[in-house]
Amino acid sequence: MGIVRLEETKKAELEQFRRMLLSCAAVHRRKDDDGFRRQENALSTGNDDVLEKLVCVTSGVSYLGIAIVNQLLVNGYSVRIIVDNEEDVEKLREMENSGEMRLNNSIIEVVMAKPTEVESLTEAFDGCRGVFHTAALVDPSGLSGYSKAMADIEVNATKNVIKACGISPSVRYCVLTSSLLTCIWQDNSHDQLSRLIDHKSWSDESLCINKKLWYALGKIRAEKAAWEIAKENGLKLATICAGLITGPEYYQRSPTSTIAYLKGVQEMYRYGLLATIDIDKLAKAHVCVFEEIKKTAFGRYICFERIIEREDEIEKLASETGLNGSSIIGGASCSYRTRFELSNVKFVRLMSRTGRCLNG
Repeated sequence: MGIVRLEETKKAELEQFRRMLLSCAAVHRRKDDDGFRRQENALSTGNDDVLEKLVCVTSGVSYLGIAIVNQLLVNGYSVRIIVDNEEDVEKLREMENSGEMRLNNSIIEVVMAKPTEVESLTEAFDGCRGVFHTAALVDPSGLSGYSKAMADIEVNATKNVIKACGISPSVRYCVLTSSLLTCIWQDNSHDQLSRLIDHKSWSDESLCINKKLWYALGKIRAEKAAWEIAKENGLKLATICAGLITGPEYYQRSPTSTIAYLKGVQEMYRYGLLATIDIDKLAKAHVCVFEEIKKTAFGRYICFERIIEREDEIEKLASETGLNGSSIIGGASCSYRTRFELSNVKFVRLMSRTGRCLNG
């Protein structure tokens, strides 16, 4: 199937893990042995129905990646998880054993590919109809924080993923996890600045550089590059500009992205732009957008649940992120919190058309 070539020991280990996951998925689907054989052989026999439901998730061991994988499995998709080291394979084993992955009528594959190598990614995507690029990166130096160098790494990795999607003969759709930060950082010195922040808004790169908002800068440049490459290759792309991700243990599992997102939090709060989204609801949003991208969905989608304004919301966010509530508010005055209007109308309309919402 064009899967990335591995050393024999690694290949054997991955195959053993793949079969274990296949077995679990098949047993959950049907208890008899005959059902297992059909499930295990579905991909190799080239069943069109199965291939149409085969999608790929990059950074599949990240907290967001696993949440998206679980939502895809619940919705009947078969998932190929991309990892780039043996340590991630072990993490997947632990998640499967603990029940963190919701195997349900589906097939799971684990494939090793390097985000620095377009050819490696292209082979890993072979046979998949769609790709979810979660853009969940880990500091290669093992340090806490998101540096300017990490912004460059994120941009290059995203370029490679989108290029590989464009080259792959099977991939037709891609959903990229971007950030609300690509929209909200505006230069307030401009008198004609619109007070509305929506899917058409782009943050000011120069402002981000001056404020050393490297996480925002990385997301902006990565998303812009993705749109350019997708257009050149005729790839149907949708980006989800997500607010600050919250949820059980999210901060403990993803401190780098949380801390990086919250740089400049007092300004976000002051101007009414500090918005959050629950991890599971964000994962549902990814699946909804992917299913609609096959029809009419296209472009950017701002995705958030609530805008942090009330004292109880601040206290809850502080407890979830380990911050002090006063560090979020700073010297903010209530009179300034409505300077901008944050709109996710485009996303809400999409959910209304599909008869789905994020309240389930």
